[in-house]
Amino acid sequence: MVERIDKDNYYLDICETILERGTCLRRNFAAIIVKNDEIISTGYTGAPRGRKNCTDLNFCRREEMNVPRGTRYELCRSVHAEQNAIISARRSDMIGSTLYLVGRESKTGEYVYNAEPCALCKRFIINSGIEKVIIRDDKKKNRSILVKEWIDKDDSLEGDGSY
Repeated sequence: MVERIDKDNYYLDICETILERGTCLRRNFAAIIVKNDEIISTGYTGAPRGRKNCTDLNFCRREEMNVPRGTRYELCRSVHAEQNAIISARRSDMIGSTLYLVGRESKTGEYVYNAEPCALCKRFIINSGIEKVIIRDDKKKNRSILVKEWIDKDDSLEGDGSY
């Protein structure tokens, strides 16, 4: 009998393919929103529609300025994967759903260490009605976060160095 991949890794593997569309020169992420075992929406890191991506310009302002991870997002051209997935879905479809998230460093291809949505993405996720976030730490390890934990710990929505 053939051993089947579990559902979490199935969706996280799909994220891995989606993040290949990302255009960030630092790190690329992909997000999938799933409800009742149906993909509602997907998103990846990239500039807003119609604007040039960092890969088109061949530079990253945050990289050039050596901006630490999790800070100065106003300098970034990209919309985060979670945001792109959320704006592509109806809120009624997202209520009670799960968001899957995978990130890789652009230069090395390694998984982003201790990845987590940034403070702004957490706010988007809370308002969208998403119930759970599952993040791939590596091919053998995933983390599951209940969004209610972010609501209960209100201070975690401030700048936290994530992403």
